[in-house]
Amino acid sequence: MALSMHRESNSSGSNSSKQQQMDASKYVRYTPEQVDALERVYAECPKPSSLRRQQLIRECPILANIEPKQIKVWFQNRRCREKQRKEASRLQTVNRKLTAMNKLLMEENDRLQKQVSQLVYDNGYMRQQLHTVSTTTDTSCDSVVMSGLQQHQNPTPQHPQRDTNSPAGLLAIAEETLAEFLGKATGTAVDWVQMIGMKPGPDSIGIVAVSRNCSGVAARACGLVSLEPTKVAEILKDRLSWFRDCRCLDVASAIPTGNGGTIELVYMQVYAPTTLASARDFWMLRYITSLEDGSLVICERSLTASTGGPTGPPSSSFVRAEMLPSGYLIRPCEGGGSTIHIVDHIDFDASSVPEVLRPLYESSKILAQKMTMAALRHIRQIAQETNGEIQYSGGRQPAVLRALSQRLSRGFNDAVNGFVDDGWSIMSSDGVEDVTIAINSSPSKCLGSQYNNLAMLPTFGGVLCARASMLLQNVPPALLVRFLREHRSEWADYGVDVYAAASLKASPYAVPCAKPGGFPSGQVILPLAQTVEHEEFLEVVRLEGQAFSPEDIALSRDMYLLQLCSGIDETTSGASCAQLVFAPIDESFGDDAPLLPSGFRVIPLELKSDGPTASRTLDLASALEVGHGGARSGGEADTSSNQNLRSVLTIAFQFTFEHHYRDSVAAMARQYVRAIVGSVQRVAMAIAPSPLTSNIVPKTLPASPEALTLAQWICRSYSIHTGGELFHADSPAAGDAVLKQLWHHSDAIMCCSVKMNASAVFTFANQAGLDMLETTLVALQDIMLEKILDEAGRKILLSEFSKIMQQGFAYLPAGICVSSMGRPVSYDQAIAWKVLNDDDSNHCLAFMFVNWSFV
Repeated sequence: MALSMHRESNSSGSNSSKQQQMDASKYVRYTPEQVDALERVYAECPKPSSLRRQQLIRECPILANIEPKQIKVWFQNRRCREKQRKEASRLQTVNRKLTAMNKLLMEENDRLQKQVSQLVYDNGYMRQQLHTVSTTTDTSCDSVVMSGLQQHQNPTPQHPQRDTNSPAGLLAIAEETLAEFLGKATGTAVDWVQMIGMKPGPDSIGIVAVSRNCSGVAARACGLVSLEPTKVAEILKDRLSWFRDCRCLDVASAIPTGNGGTIELVYMQVYAPTTLASARDFWMLRYITSLEDGSLVICERSLTASTGGPTGPPSSSFVRAEMLPSGYLIRPCEGGGSTIHIVDHIDFDASSVPEVLRPLYESSKILAQKMTMAALRHIRQIAQETNGEIQYSGGRQPAVLRALSQRLSRGFNDAVNGFVDDGWSIMSSDGVEDVTIAINSSPSKCLGSQYNNLAMLPTFGGVLCARASMLLQNVPPALLVRFLREHRSEWADYGVDVYAAASLKASPYAVPCAKPGGFPSGQVILPLAQTVEHEEFLEVVRLEGQAFSPEDIALSRDMYLLQLCSGIDETTSGASCAQLVFAPIDESFGDDAPLLPSGFRVIPLELKSDGPTASRTLDLASALEVGHGGARSGGEADTSSNQNLRSVLTIAFQFTFEHHYRDSVAAMARQYVRAIVGSVQRVAMAIAPSPLTSNIVPKTLPASPEALTLAQWICRSYSIHTGGELFHADSPAAGDAVLKQLWHHSDAIMCCSVKMNASAVFTFANQAGLDMLETTLVALQDIMLEKILDEAGRKILLSEFSKIMQQGFAYLPAGICVSSMGRPVSYDQAIAWKVLNDDDSNHCLAFMFVNWSFV
């Protein structure tokens, strides 16, 4: 008995010792030296392998008493703590943003309540005036009431006599500008209307509003950024870095004020958006100061005869516009970051442009997109880059990519405007004024960074620009630019691309257009960078050359374009100004590579009055009469005043040339731009939405009698040859029902011509077929059958062709074909059959690709 108890005691003691050893191995208390050693390894590799952990134990004697399994557990716990820390930091950041946004929304709510109170007060004042007028004998009561209300709302300011050229006088103007700006930014000085689609939130751009019933055009935005106020102020003052339409901004003088602020006299030039209008310039006073609550303010206004102040520089080739009190209010947020209020209020003097183009200068939405929202987006972009939230490919710094985008946009603006002080001069026309040719042979221009490789040549003549503008009717800008971007082969000439790319070499081609007819080439778009909200893309486009004869081999090399695309997202709020700018580059282009930008810009024209939807025709706008009243040529007023959607398209293409080939290059450029205008017209007619619907339908159902007849032939021939039916047996077959069913068929159905000694060209495709080929009905006729089939598909079709012609049809196995964009498309099966007309003669060859999809 005693022996048994002794054994049980020994057994229990042994188990207790083992349990203590297990607990000791499970819970390890690390020394500070051990933690430091593990942290160093974690910094290099947060998830080391088993071999790396064993190596760590061997290399660090202080870790010798720790099991590899415990090392593994330590790294797991460390990664978990790091994840929790990041999540806590993220939640704190979101909480700070929500707190600041809540404060911003409360301020906006207070402002709206003040606006409602002001409207109620104005309503009562108008009622009182109406009652007063009704007791008088004056019949013009409307004019009396409105004039009285305007005097009540906007009393004429009484300025005391002052010397506006002295520092004290300038300070008085600055303080008045500050008060008016704050009234617009946080008060009710302007009747603001929030833009549709601008939803406030911690990750949104902010609250954006446009003016209603005020002089000039105005836009207002407020939002949050994770930068300190001084950094934000520094960025906003550098308008050249974020306002793409700003040509230059010079500070003529700076005067410090007694309250710690600064008054600056600023001269600014702004590009014209199209060739049909003149550029604008501004002579302004800028006031930089701080408020009592620690906010920074940068406000500005034009100095005119009414405001007083020093006289600005003369502007011979510019129209002097007026900057009404505008600026930036930057408030610090608790926990870091800033709240920004932006107000832009400008009078562009719209009467100096043709009446049809006045909406460009009378639209507050366009001002909001191109200036107000651009400033806020630029600051948010830099803030996210600074915080490491954006990763770019290609190893280029964000500042370098922004500089490339800026150079592309600035080079295109220079080409569109063609300023005389830059060295541009107009060549004589060939009798038709649709395309303007400008030449720049200025040494200062040609020896700059843009063309430094070419200007050293003794035969280098300069840069030539062919530009044109046209009015588009009922064509969405975003849809048109997106089509031009994705389907370059449908408007571009490969021979001209070869000539433009050759200008980058030390000895460019002497022949202006190496192959005037051009030949097709594929394109591959390689993304380089994009902005936070994806409203702008910077990308590299590789044009894949193809040689169809031995003499074309030298021209079949791949070429590269640096391309900037913006405004193609139709879901973005505001007026969708769309732009596609590109420049040929070398395969290994550097940060300072020479750029010669060309491209397209489409800006919508918002009309003040709505009318019935117009026909989808286009009209070259180069012959518009420009006068003080903006009169238009007869016959145009009736057609252009009834458009629901109009826009102005500006085209500019630049080429280098040698002295002895100047006239040849000019003729080639003029012909090329005219060809592009014709291509854009066809594309615009194809992608324009139907007048009977407001939905954007890129591919409309063809309803011509020929299309109805062809649809019946396709279905009847399929039934005759295969014995089957394309549609269900109970489907209606009367009228255009057959065409509708064929058009909406889920499989890709297309027809191509069958001619002797000629390539098979597509003549018809249903909607699925157009989607598969990535083209339109207009451009379908430029696609050849042999170009979409791969080598195996061409061999199979060739072997089955005799069977098709004798038997009437053939089943082709699964395979791969290529769209017009060069993307591979797989299909499970293809059916080919002869299409017979009413005389049972061969009309064309039809194909149906079953269960197709992009690879």
